[in-house]
Amino acid sequence: MVVRGPGEREMGGLVERIVEVVRAGGPLTGGEIQERVEGESLSLWRACRSSGELSQRVVGRRYLRLDPQVEGYARLSPSILREFLTYTVTGRADDVEGLERRAGEIRERVAGISAAKRGLAERFVEGVCGELEEAWPGEGVCVILAGDIVFGMAHDVPRPERSTGKLVRGSDIDLVVIVADEVSGEVERRLDEAIYRGKYRALIAPAVREEIDYIVKRVSRVREQLGFDTFKRMVACKILREGELLAGSRVMFEGLRGELEALGVGERLVEMERGAEAARREAEERLSGSESSRPGREERILFYSAEESEEFE
Repeated sequence: MVVRGPGEREMGGLVERIVEVVRAGGPLTGGEIQERVEGESLSLWRACRSSGELSQRVVGRRYLRLDPQVEGYARLSPSILREFLTYTVTGRADDVEGLERRAGEIRERVAGISAAKRGLAERFVEGVCGELEEAWPGEGVCVILAGDIVFGMAHDVPRPERSTGKLVRGSDIDLVVIVADEVSGEVERRLDEAIYRGKYRALIAPAVREEIDYIVKRVSRVREQLGFDTFKRMVACKILREGELLAGSRVMFEGLRGELEALGVGERLVEMERGAEAARREAEERLSGSESSRPGREERILFYSAEESEEFE
């Protein structure tokens, strides 16, 4: 007779409940499973991976994120938690057609959300340009779109905006506005104020409820940040390298990107991403083997991102 410990019995019961709900409702995302099956998110993630009766399809891609809680700063995004809740479909192992169909639906949805948020970002910048009229710096500015929208990985899961607590629609819109050194301080001030007003309108409008994070900085500051010698400078370099030009001077944008590569910063970021990929594999193996129903601090760092550790605890 095989004697199972309490942890194994608890996990077995959780697997059985998950099998029941996917048998009744078809393949589900991790978030949908969590709505139907009582259980802590790490336990649900572990249960979905542990049973031969269940199979998973992961939608989208992983990309580098810098996190001050992680040794060496490099981790992958989405976090293990966010990937499970939003981008992973779990179903019966023998329902291959259903799994592929649902994964395709999620893939189309994520692409649609990303495209919609990109379109909003474009309209937002057009509105700022229209508001400034002749004060718009033209070739003296470039606006860069960053974040998970660039990777086609935006989501619309409601979450509280940090400064106000208001619920916003998932992924924020990250904008980096770089201004040429010769642009006057008055024009820079007006640009910053126009963006801030637009940010506030987007946050409070019931039909929008989007969080727009932005920063305005001079080219000289960008060049300082290319030193890549502090956490904040590393983040700035990563955003410059992966971001996409949304408006303004392509010459300025490509010139700064060229300087970044010439300094070897791009190669260092690639190395960090490779290290993050290896760390992710190790983290998943470690978490899969743990029997803790509620993760300790070290496990939380592996499972959540810095922001999610506050949101999901």
